[in-house]
Order: sequence, then C-alpha cells, then structure tokens
Amino acid sequence: MRPKNIEKENAIKSIALQMIAEEGLENFSMQKLAKAANISPRTIYLKYENKDDLLIKLYIEEVLGAYEKAILQDFSEDTPFAEGVKKLWQNGYRYLKNNKHHFALIQHGKASPFLNRAFQQANITEGQFFSPIPAFFKRHAATGLIPKLPFDIYRAMMFAPLLDLVNEYFDYEQRPKQIITEKIIITCCDMVIKSMLNA
Repeated sequence: MRPKNIEKENAIKSIALQMIAEEGLENFSMQKLAKAANISPRTIYLKYENKDDLLIKLYIEEVLGAYEKAILQDFSEDTPFAEGVKKLWQNGYRYLKNNKHHFALIQHGKASPFLNRAFQQANITEGQFFSPIPAFFKRHAATGLIPKLPFDIYRAMMFAPLLDLVNEYFDYEQRPKQIITEKIIITCCDMVIKSMLNA
C-alpha cells in the first residue's frame, strides 16, 4: 500500500473512532464518516464492505491488540494473586483513561452483538488474546486461593467494575472535581480482591 493510501486509511480509522466516542455507535454511518473525513463514500467502500466490516476491523486491528499489550505490561500468570489483579487494574485504568475513543468502542461493543461478530469474523478463539489472564486465574484456583469458576465469571468480577469506574472518570471530566483517581482505583481493586478470595 502506498504511503498516501496508508495515511488516508489511518485518518479514516481515527475519525471513525472519534465519531463513535462522541456520537455513539447508533448514530455512526459510512456517509457521516465520509463527510467528516472529506472523502467520497466510495473511497471507504473500496476498503470496507459495510459499516459492520469497518467496525469489526477497527476493533480487531486498532483496539484489541493495543489494549492487550497495555493491560499485560509487566504481568505474568505466575504473579501472586493480589499483585497480579492490581497490575491488571492499574494497567487497564491508565490505558483506557488515556484512550477514550478505544474505550468507547469497547463499551459499545459490550452492549451489542458486535463483539461476537468481530470474534467470529476474525476466527478468534478464547485464549487467543489476553491468554496469561485465564492461566493466572486457573493457577490460583488450583491452589484453592480463589473458588474454581468459569473464566467468564472471573472476567466479569474483575473487569466490569473497572470499566464502570473508567466510565465514571469520563463522566466527571467536565465537572469541577474528578472523583476517580489512582488511589480510588486501588481502593476499589482491593475490595474486588477480597471478594474473590476464599474465606
């Protein structure tokens, strides 16, 4: 692909992510994207079959890999439980609060069949991304430190509260005082850790 084409494609992706974050997935269209990018809709359709194809590629190519890399930084499946959970929370919080457009696509994807379609289209199987995290929970469950549960349960307990807190962070951006701080994140993380441990 020629440098000019790469530049144009990157601009399309960046503008699309911004539009989704500001206007929501339900208001996003290829026509609006073309107008915002100051190009013909035909130019977008040369690269993407339709809106779903664009969104799926955006999620897989732009968001998922970057999020995985950030959240797994300095994390290992062999990390002690509390330390590992804190590392995942801190990494996730720092990445998401600094990548509002990526966060918006993750949130929109969670609330629709979009993510399932993305995984199916890309033939993504469980464990293909974020594989050290399921291994981390499996190892600590095997020692009896935490209850043995399906990974989807661990994931919900771990990341649903974090995503809600990041959402609050963005809600409070325009208010006089930000209530979601690094200290609050650690306090909430400690509460989650305690809730997951076997008594």
